[in-house]
Amino acid sequence: MIQSTRTTALALALSAALMVFAACKRAPKVDPALVARGKTIFEDQCALCHDAATTEKKVGPGLKGLFQRSTMENGKPITEASIRENIDTGSQNMPSFKDTLTPEDKDALIAFLKTL
Repeated sequence: MIQSTRTTALALALSAALMVFAACKRAPKVDPALVARGKTIFEDQCALCHDAATTEKKVGPGLKGLFQRSTMENGKPITEASIRENIDTGSQNMPSFKDTLTPEDKDALIAFLKTL
């Protein structure tokens, strides 16, 4: 009985440790300066049409929790690549920012969007 309890406790501890490790592995650290730059870009280029603090629609959708969602309004999955493509190509109501933002600007903007 004692051996069974120890085995169960060890299994639970290992499971918990693996979950913590997996969570840490999925959430890479982001440079705070990059996020701050992304916030500035958002405020300058995106905030007129998108709300960062809610999911409520302005001209475009509210972006709070964007990377916790499964799909965008256009049905595409939410990934860094799909967000970058949307920034580059625009949509019905959104202009393209392909030539407005540098690749580094887009990296910063995406880093900020991940914090919402």
